[in-house]
Amino acid sequence: MDCRLGCGACCIAPSISSAIPGMPNGKPAGVRCVQLNEDNLCKLFGKAERPKVCHQFKPCIELCGTSNHQALANIIELESLT
Repeated sequence: MDCRLGCGACCIAPSISSAIPGMPNGKPAGVRCVQLNEDNLCKLFGKAERPKVCHQFKPCIELCGTSNHQALANIIELESLT
């Protein structure tokens, strides 16, 4: 499965403990990543400074569902369980 352009759920819902350019301490769950633009696209996509955790994320139907809303809800639920 490819990412849905403009979704951004994985850049909003989960906490990220590694440094992100502009967020040296990572980001808490539910906080929009500063590298997510107004169209919900990653400004670091394809760049070396993109965090390893972001690069390793692979979308799948079980997590991302069939809509951006469903992806956000699923990731929020997983975040709350961890």
